[in-house]
Amino acid sequence: MHCDAWKRRLLIRAGYDYYDYIIIMEQNNRRNIQRIVGQDVDGKISLLMDYTDHPRDVADPWYTGDFQATWDDVQEGCDGLLAAMGC
Repeated sequence: MHCDAWKRRLLIRAGYDYYDYIIIMEQNNRRNIQRIVGQDVDGKISLLMDYTDHPRDVADPWYTGDFQATWDDVQEGCDGLLAAMGC
């Protein structure tokens, strides 16, 4: 898929079969997505931070109050994702 074509979408069951990647911010997202699509048998669901040197949840400013840490995590994760996709 060309990188310019990436968009966010509301996930429905059919989306799992249609999309190649489902990128999430935290493990709670994985549980919620699996309620919609079932098990991740094709390994399509991954944390954004899996594309960095520190795989983990993105810092949540609701709990940390640190919006800069969240911004830094998202930036690092997106840079890693784009690099992994060859963009």
